Amino acid sequence: MKKRWIFTAVGAATSGVAAYLLKDETKRQQVVDKAKSIQGKFSKKEDMPIEEAGNPELADSENAKMVSEGSQFGVQYYNDLTEKEREIIEKSNS
Repeated sequence: MKKRWIFTAVGAATSGVAAYLLKDETKRQQVVDKAKSIQGKFSKKEDMPIEEAGNPELADSENAKMVSEGSQFGVQYYNDLTEKEREIIEKSNS
């Protein structure tokens, strides 16, 4: 019996805080931004790190070593991919 009252009190308190925070537009935007940043920390990125390909200045020591030894695969792959993206954007804008 006491558990039901505790859950009801916690639910009511949570609803009150949520209503107060979402009442004002600026506070609502802050809550949405905070929720998105928290969600971004937990979401997995499964796509390839194409922005890091061929860039020896990043913290990825293996990539930096490969590029410093003269490998152009990452650089060429990145350039080809960005060129394809550019073509797609130009076609969609036409």
